[in-house]
Amino acid sequence: MKRLLIIAGSDSGGGAGIQADIKTASAFGVYAMTAITAVTVQNTKSVKAVHSVPPAIVAAQIAATLTDIGADAIKIGMLGNAATVKAVAAALKTYAKKIPVVLDPVMISTSGHRLLAPNAVSAMVKELFPLAALVTPNIPEAKALAHLRSSKRNDAEAAARKLIAMGAGAALIKGGHATTSTIDDVMVWRGGVEVYAFPRIRTKHTHGTGCTLSTAIACGLADGMSLPLSVGRAREYVQKAIETAPGLGKGHGPLNHLHARAP
Repeated sequence: MKRLLIIAGSDSGGGAGIQADIKTASAFGVYAMTAITAVTVQNTKSVKAVHSVPPAIVAAQIAATLTDIGADAIKIGMLGNAATVKAVAAALKTYAKKIPVVLDPVMISTSGHRLLAPNAVSAMVKELFPLAALVTPNIPEAKALAHLRSSKRNDAEAAARKLIAMGAGAALIKGGHATTSTIDDVMVWRGGVEVYAFPRIRTKHTHGTGCTLSTAIACGLADGMSLPLSVGRAREYVQKAIETAPGLGKGHGPLNHLHARAP
């Protein structure tokens, strides 16, 4: 069985974060381990509070899992602050030198709550981008990190190239925040440019899409798939998860992570 270490925050509503990541990994038949960076108090309507886990404890979780069970891929989500960013980077440099890393630069929640301190952004770029096989920012995150001008394909490609110049191995700019009828996710990698186009599903139940997508991609890398195939499979999985969302909660509801299950 392939193994995935997930470094991210906990979502009490179960739609995003560690909870969504574990469900996604299970759907792909991948064994999930966790290093929890923060405990959030949230539901489908809002994030009510965030409690950061001490950075030393985050690093200890990483060391405990990697020195015993090991991992075939690593996914990084919410980190919260610069101290945690640095602790995660140091732990990965020690225990995960050859393991592919997918970094979802979580900065703001679906409900608009800031999840990454402003002074942590530069630390993330400096410390974690060079370790990442892929970074997966959405449009607001790409604007903050790479000054994305618009959601057009050529602008997304230019932003992705900036992120690679900043140290990332590859970059996927997610187009979900655009207003077009088609969502274009644009990836730049060593093999060129890939565009993943899917029809937009008009729904408010999109909580945790970024977490789910990045974990699904990491599962593909854990399985030994190429980066383009991992992204393509993951994007199809997320599309179906949105289409079959159960409609829970009064706000932005969760996806249906278990619409497909590994045999």
